[in-house]
Amino acid sequence: MNLTTQEIEQVAFRLAREKLAFKEPIPNFGTRFPNILESCLIVPFQQFDNKHLYHGLAGKGAILLYLMIKNHPFQNGNKRVAMTTLMYWLHKNKKWLKVDQKKLYNFTVWVAESQPEFKEEVVKSIEKFIKTYLVSL
Repeated sequence: MNLTTQEIEQVAFRLAREKLAFKEPIPNFGTRFPNILESCLIVPFQQFDNKHLYHGLAGKGAILLYLMIKNHPFQNGNKRVAMTTLMYWLHKNKKWLKVDQKKLYNFTVWVAESQPEFKEEVVKSIEKFIKTYLVSL
């Protein structure tokens, strides 16, 4: 199931903004950087020669989370919106991550701090993280 920018605005962005504000507020959705969010939402579902480039729920979720964190579609709150988007997308697919909030936070920070030259390894680590904590609803 693909994601739309409307879904992100109406669900994931709003939830992140309302529930995960912390000390740094998330600016209005309209202040996002043009086309970056759209690109992040398209890449996980791309195909070449009728074959998906990213496989399975964990593979698609891994690249989705990575791109939303590393490509910075928003002025602030990228890690929060990225994780909320991943959780929303998993929920759409009747799945969830059953993981301690602190562990989830630390993992997200680790992804954000990772070096771009290790993208493949980081995406594989995200995929493993998702598979480790993935549960059915």
